[in-house]
Amino acid sequence: MFGKVKKWLGIEGVKVELMLPEMVFEEVEAVSGQLVFHSKNQQVVKSVHLKMIEKYSRGRGQEKLVDEYLLGEITLRQRIEVPADEPIAVDFTLPFSLQKSKVDEFGEKNFLTEGLVSLAKKLQAVDSSFRIEAEADVEGTALNPFDKKLVKLVRK
Repeated sequence: MFGKVKKWLGIEGVKVELMLPEMVFEEVEAVSGQLVFHSKNQQVVKSVHLKMIEKYSRGRGQEKLVDEYLLGEITLRQRIEVPADEPIAVDFTLPFSLQKSKVDEFGEKNFLTEGLVSLAKKLQAVDSSFRIEAEADVEGTALNPFDKKLVKLVRK
């Protein structure tokens, strides 16, 4: 009985790990990587949900504001059999689309506005970080394994 409870909670079950490149290039508009699954017991992954998120912060101290934007997501709907004590790798490509603010669009008009926008962003402590999250739907478990990794976005 204890084994069934451990399986249902995902203890000693499937673990998922994201393997990503260090840098992601904006003009490619996609991230390719691998999902590596490990398990102490044989189990089946029904699907994997992947998404790329931008964490956009601005301001300082108590005036700091943080928003998150979904840039892209996919669901891999394939049955993946994970054998006991043997890692399984699955390739994926996650397309994404950056959202530009009106300030960024204004800055792209010419080199003078680009400098003004850059200065304004520095004064307002504007920063963006990007992460990719993966959540696997495992057959017979209540708690799904997940992983998330930060990626560096290289802009033009």
